[in-house]
Amino acid sequence: MKKTTRTALAVIGAGPGGYAAAFMAASLGLETTLIDVEPTAGGVCLLRGCIPSKTLLHAAKLIREAREAESWGLTFGAPAIDLDKLRASTQNVTGQMTAGLAQLIKAWNIRQIQGRAVFADSNTLVISKEDGAEERLRFDHAIIAAGSRPAIFGKPTESPKLMNSTDALQLEDVPEKLLVVGGGYIGLELGSVYSALGSSVTVVEVTDGLLPGADRDLVKPLAARLETQFEGILLNTKVLDFKDQKNGLKVTLEGPGIDKPTRVFDKALVSVGRKPNSSGLGLKNTGVKVDDRGFIQVDPQGRTADPSIFAIGDIVGGAMLAHKASHEGRVAAEAIAGHPSVFDPVAIPAVVFTDPEIAWCGLTEIQAKQQGRAVEVGRFPWAASGRATSLHRTEGLTKVICDPEDQRILGVGMVGAGAGELIAEATLAIEMGANARDLELTIHPHPTLSETLMEAAASVYGTCTHLYRPKKG
Repeated sequence: MKKTTRTALAVIGAGPGGYAAAFMAASLGLETTLIDVEPTAGGVCLLRGCIPSKTLLHAAKLIREAREAESWGLTFGAPAIDLDKLRASTQNVTGQMTAGLAQLIKAWNIRQIQGRAVFADSNTLVISKEDGAEERLRFDHAIIAAGSRPAIFGKPTESPKLMNSTDALQLEDVPEKLLVVGGGYIGLELGSVYSALGSSVTVVEVTDGLLPGADRDLVKPLAARLETQFEGILLNTKVLDFKDQKNGLKVTLEGPGIDKPTRVFDKALVSVGRKPNSSGLGLKNTGVKVDDRGFIQVDPQGRTADPSIFAIGDIVGGAMLAHKASHEGRVAAEAIAGHPSVFDPVAIPAVVFTDPEIAWCGLTEIQAKQQGRAVEVGRFPWAASGRATSLHRTEGLTKVICDPEDQRILGVGMVGAGAGELIAEATLAIEMGANARDLELTIHPHPTLSETLMEAAASVYGTCTHLYRPKKG
């Protein structure tokens, strides 16, 4: 006989969306239960995604900076890479953060259950635990925060030489030749890590440019730098077949300028996007509606077609970003508690943690053209930045997209060293309805990279201090 318990709120999934929702709900006085298949909170982002990858990217950055220090007259020897120690360092970072979450769960008096939750009906979950036991959990409301998983095309081979992003982060070895399938942010970030560690990396992208959908002005400096780091970047190219063999993974390619369609790599990383974890949740036993791609349909509060059930994060589509999920989780918890809360951001920042980093928020110039919308664009090349020059990192660019009538800031894009640390100011400016003059008149410390935002805003008016670009007319 199954044990039956009750809770006011059941949160399914303990990633950044789920635990943020649980903490907010508990702070509002709701009895909360947090359920996840993992023994610790954190989700893919902390356990197998954002945090491990950024830890490895930092190590890759140190290696590259040591090599590039020769231009300063500083010469270091080739790095001795201890993979076991590097792997342990990544696990240590993850361990510290999961321990912190465990303390918060305890402090908020949240019940945590390890197990796989399936809806029996609109107010009941059946939770299967590792020891074979089952628990029926009755709830007043539930928030689904089950996230997403790596997508793969077909099932080309079961070979361990074929990796997804989770496999790649395990860092089992450094293959001599690595193929990265997909020129999106995951492929480029992990490709950069393996390249720094010593792999000869080839990237294959089916479209005509890296980071499809991102502003081309921002992608151009990154692509130029990656061309010096990677063995090859093959655009408009498809992978037709994988075949496991003794000496590696035989890959058949198709695309313009492919002089050698069949090549052998030691390993391949497939990073062609992610898909929602909506299957296997028992949603057919509820009133929840799912679209043809598997995303749960919700309103701006996260409420599904079933009044008892909410959903947030990757599983509802839109930007698959941890910070977006966290804010959606807080909104859903507030709505359940009876507060007039709604998820309606003007801008959601996005960052690609390559080197240089790319960051943007709000309207892009590409989107403006697609919408037939007139915009005014202010640009500031980092070659005119004193701080960027002192760092020998002048390839960057900051763009401000404005309404031509009142210069209200509609979007901002940046490429350059540390761009991800600078984009929050731009996001705040958009949310507050600031115009370019507000940014221009905000005193920024000198010499910093943050000044590039002030200078880009000033260039809208033709009054940029460190760049001669008078306003036309």
